[in-house]
Amino acid sequence: MNELTNPVLLTIAGCEIGFWVLVVGGLALRYLLRLRRASTVTLALVPALDVVLVVAVAIDLHRGGEVTFAHRIAGIYLGCTVMFGPRMIRWLDERFAHRFAGGPAPVRVPKYGPERTRKEWADFARWLGAAAIAGALTLVLSYTVADAEQREQLMGIFGSLGVITMIWLLTGPVWVTGSRRS
Repeated sequence: MNELTNPVLLTIAGCEIGFWVLVVGGLALRYLLRLRRASTVTLALVPALDVVLVVAVAIDLHRGGEVTFAHRIAGIYLGCTVMFGPRMIRWLDERFAHRFAGGPAPVRVPKYGPERTRKEWADFARWLGAAAIAGALTLVLSYTVADAEQREQLMGIFGSLGVITMIWLLTGPVWVTGSRRS
């Protein structure tokens, strides 16, 4: 199957687009149109996209779909949206508040020093949470809707999670902690 027409990959792309539409739309409702309740409802819909993704992957596996790269990264995508999504929304909310509502200027994390080191370790901890969610989702789907062949192919994600974790650890918190300026 051509990856660009893979229904799971298209669902991931749709969820990513939907995430930004809901977030920017929700913040525009809050700061540009001053519709706080509508903004809250719009932003509350963001987790529904995660449910859509899990259901799409489960349906594709249940129907006997061939496990592809898209199936394996769906869990990583989900884990990252759960662990990093709220922080991304807060980041953008600070900028909207500053630009459109007279809020304080967003504070930048310094490039070096203890604050940067704390941020890198916190980001790595978020990644570990994302990896745990990806692994858990893979196991749940593997033992509920996937057949034996699909299960074996889905398990390939654990090697990728290990590689990503090591690269992140070494190029993020270990690198910053070991730099002379930290």
